[in-house]
Amino acid sequence: MAEAGRTIENNEIRFQIDKMMRGGQFKKAIELCQSALKIDPTNPDLHVRLGDLYVDWHLDIYQAKQYLEEAITEYQRAMETNLYSPVIHYKIGVALYHNGEFDKAIGHFNLCIEYDENMADAYFMIARTLAKKDRLSEAVPYLKKAIKKGHLKSSRSHYLMHLLLKSKYNVDFKQKIQSDGHFLMALFSLPFDKDAQKELFTKLSYAKFIPVFVKGYFLEKSKNIYKAIDLYSETIEEAPGFLPLYVLLGDAYRTIGKVTDAINEYKMAIWIDSTNVIAFKALCALYEEQGNYDSAADIYKKLIYMHPNDPLLYSNLANILYLKGDVKEAISHYQTAITLNPNKNWTSVIAQTLGYVLQESKENYDAAISAYQSASILNPNDTDIYISLGSAFYDKGDHNNALTVYRGALEINPNNSKIHCNLGYLLWGKGLIDESIKEYETAIRLDSTYDIAYNNLGVIYLDDLGRIVNAMDLFNLAIKHNPNYALAYYNLARAVSIKGDKLEAARLFQVSLDLNSYTKELDENDIKSKIDDLFD
Repeated sequence: MAEAGRTIENNEIRFQIDKMMRGGQFKKAIELCQSALKIDPTNPDLHVRLGDLYVDWHLDIYQAKQYLEEAITEYQRAMETNLYSPVIHYKIGVALYHNGEFDKAIGHFNLCIEYDENMADAYFMIARTLAKKDRLSEAVPYLKKAIKKGHLKSSRSHYLMHLLLKSKYNVDFKQKIQSDGHFLMALFSLPFDKDAQKELFTKLSYAKFIPVFVKGYFLEKSKNIYKAIDLYSETIEEAPGFLPLYVLLGDAYRTIGKVTDAINEYKMAIWIDSTNVIAFKALCALYEEQGNYDSAADIYKKLIYMHPNDPLLYSNLANILYLKGDVKEAISHYQTAITLNPNKNWTSVIAQTLGYVLQESKENYDAAISAYQSASILNPNDTDIYISLGSAFYDKGDHNNALTVYRGALEINPNNSKIHCNLGYLLWGKGLIDESIKEYETAIRLDSTYDIAYNNLGVIYLDDLGRIVNAMDLFNLAIKHNPNYALAYYNLARAVSIKGDKLEAARLFQVSLDLNSYTKELDENDIKSKIDDLFD
């Protein structure tokens, strides 16, 4: 009889709570549940209901409070009386999923399946969590089981399968048909799937904010940034839990240089949803702009934890680490990005970047050459890769292989001025002056603004042929096409000093010295020594 009385009382409380929820009275519903628990503190049903209320209130965009920890606590209290309840484990898993604790969430969903192998929702949530972590291939088998176990109540599973198939690289015709088929099944089974209906109606409710987005967009485009900020701020007061508004507000502050305000808005978005990639990336981009590479690196590491199979995150983190001077760690992350290999062209670019880092840091020329060669295999028609490969061979001192690479690259693209220029430099170094001149002249014919080719050819005329006037003409052309070319001013000053005009040579050396403080092309002491030598 006591158990029957408790059931009647629970049903009455549930009725009152549902009534309050329909009226949007989250706080009153929670207070009612808490009051009931004071009277009956070991009632598992009430703890579960209170946990549900906390989750629903947390997900409500019209408030901006964190209640997931409270929800998890209530579910755990309910579990004390029923450790093997698949439903309670499922609810804890959902709360952990929304809290960004993906591995723990998967653990609870697996317990659901252990205690009830027919629980379709648990299979679906494992798939959704794995998809969130970019483990797409692992998610598919769970989705198949969710569809099989869920029967007509599988709209969410079909739709997620549609998205996963659609998101794959190099989708073939068969996969496209399968993706479209799952989309149609998602529509067909929607009337039978209450959770899918709830998620759909929630998303449709966001349509009321479309006018805000449109108006804000036009205000920003018309440079009325402060009006856009007022619009987003006013809308946030109405819906303080609607994350996109904080990102837009942060972007607006960023536009007008209010960095601190922008950071606060992005962090607020992350506080609301700790799994939101857009907010993380916006904050990271801002840190990069400010040169705060430590904070940017920390954020990329958090993103990698959430999305461990996203190669772009690894390559971006590697770029940041390289800028920080942490070359070895950067190389490690470039290698991880290459291993993940989303597609040949992208991976080729990252392999080329890795080669550049290895070469410029003088970490390992052989490894740099290997990286460039890997890039060339992935994208054999990209002449930039061969230019870099040839340069790496040259830096290693292997001039014969560098020559072979450049000549091979010209077979792919005979009109590439940069290859002709690099080949000219290599031939000059080997003492083949006439061939070198021909390559530089070809580079200039293909690109009449090529400042480096003018300068290098001028050096040959000055130092090897003694044709000072021709050399000066070439240096002047280099400067014309690149007014900040410190090396060209330096070489022009050398030519002018040979002609005997010391004052003009001193002026040109000084210009070179001033420019070099920014470009860092030359040894500053060498320029100063040249100036001193003029008047000794």
